[in-house]
Amino acid sequence: MLKPKQLREALTNSVPLLARNPDSLNMFIDSGRIVSTLASSLSFEYQYQLNLVITDYADDIDLVMVPVLAWLRENQPDIMATEEKRRTGFTFKADVLSDTLCDISIDLQLTERVIVKQDGDALHVNHIGEPPLPENVNRPLQLYVNGELISELAP
Repeated sequence: MLKPKQLREALTNSVPLLARNPDSLNMFIDSGRIVSTLASSLSFEYQYQLNLVITDYADDIDLVMVPVLAWLRENQPDIMATEEKRRTGFTFKADVLSDTLCDISIDLQLTERVIVKQDGDALHVNHIGEPPLPENVNRPLQLYVNGELISELAP
């Protein structure tokens, strides 16, 4: 599975607390399953819930949510496509530890398509990305909160 690593990289590059302390971000894969058919190939899809836990978070929660949304738009856009997926695909909880500190738990329903092709006696495995964004959607390169530049996002 590639998406947890990709999301970790996106968050550590864009969330100042995680850039300073990447050990504050923990990831767990829950309720995973493989979806496959009796088709002629062994191609399949990973379906799983990715649980992100950010501990001892003291910044504005928007600094986490906006980069997650930006990542989802490119890497799991179907979460934003239907009412059902908008309701269940991206959920969160927060344990308020003090006036300035909380633990944040985010659940994302993710999928990854894997194409398996047989060439002679060999099997070739390739992960297939999501369809590209529409041409009229520009990828943001900077994150501002209340007019202050917080981080630069990788192009």
